[in-house]
Amino acid sequence: MRLIAPAAFGERPRAVLIDLDDTLYGYEGPHRAAMAAVREKARVSLNVRPDAFEDAFRSARDAVKRRLGRTASSHSRLLYFQGTLEALGLNSQVAIALDLEQTYWRTLLARARLLPGAEETLIELRAAGLPLACVTDLTAQIQFRKLVYFEIDRYFDVVVTSEEAGVDKAGGVPFSLAMSKLGLDPRERVWCIGDAECDVEASKEVLNVATLQRLTEDGPCTPHAGADAVFRKFSALRVWLRGALAA
Repeated sequence: MRLIAPAAFGERPRAVLIDLDDTLYGYEGPHRAAMAAVREKARVSLNVRPDAFEDAFRSARDAVKRRLGRTASSHSRLLYFQGTLEALGLNSQVAIALDLEQTYWRTLLARARLLPGAEETLIELRAAGLPLACVTDLTAQIQFRKLVYFEIDRYFDVVVTSEEAGVDKAGGVPFSLAMSKLGLDPRERVWCIGDAECDVEASKEVLNVATLQRLTEDGPCTPHAGADAVFRKFSALRVWLRGALAA
């Protein structure tokens, strides 16, 4: 745990906004396992070589992102797999696309684990009397499934996905919507915990916020511009929180 701007935490927050993917659990390892399972299913059921599938998938994913921009649908694995099948000359094949999507998320959830100390951190924040909001990109259904799967949905007062907000967090809107749901004015002091650039920079564009960036194993080793504190392990964050919230 390293404080970059200690003065940012001089005021007790009215609430804490927390990211989900690559903040409370590690995404990359489960994602790689999920993609391996999808490629194997395509090899067995469609006779498509894994390298050919991967090339088509990347092309389809990039096309979806270019077309849809910063929206929840731009993260849709169903659209990615539909586009992959089309790029392979197999037409839309909606039943197969659905099967590949279910294989992906089923495998990812089976491999995903909350980071050590993540749930305990949520418990301590709740015990400190702080309202919690989960602010996350992607579509509501899968993000809700993750929260229920990890059994952490009960810790959050509100959940905001980019599907509900109409735009990804990079636009700042989901953070403002979370504040509205919590009944807070955007000028009131809050803390934001996340790994991505948007958790730091976009939140600061619309909120009176102190930002705590989790440095992921696969992510950058240097903080995003504007991060007020960084941490790698929730155990270190919890030690700091006890002192910060007791002051």
